[in-house]
Amino acid sequence: VQLIQSGGGAVQAGDSLTLSCAVSGGTASNYAIGWFRQAPGKEREFVAAMSWGGETTKYANIVKGRFTISRDSPDYTVHLRMNSLKSEDTAVYYCGGRVLGAASNSEDEYTYWGQGTKVTVSS
Repeated sequence: VQLIQSGGGAVQAGDSLTLSCAVSGGTASNYAIGWFRQAPGKEREFVAAMSWGGETTKYANIVKGRFTISRDSPDYTVHLRMNSLKSEDTAVYYCGGRVLGAASNSEDEYTYWGQGTKVTVSS
């Protein structure tokens, strides 16, 4: 199983960006997906998550109201829409996946990880 990330890039503060995470080699509809990020010199932190059935989402307080996690059908690619970006959102973003998992804010709950994608927000 692989998680394949796309999106990211360099934007200005206040802009929007969408990251995507696709499951390859497994039944995509069975995967809970969590988004985490790691800024330079900092620990990886939770951003948002969606349960495997898509009925539950969870957000870190620092992104609540600005970021939205969603899932496409029929391929079940998970997207992280990031609005009103701030310079402090600059980080490498990772998606994690777990079969039949809950929307967890703990990276230990996730079995598979994407390759990471860099987001740079300039003020």
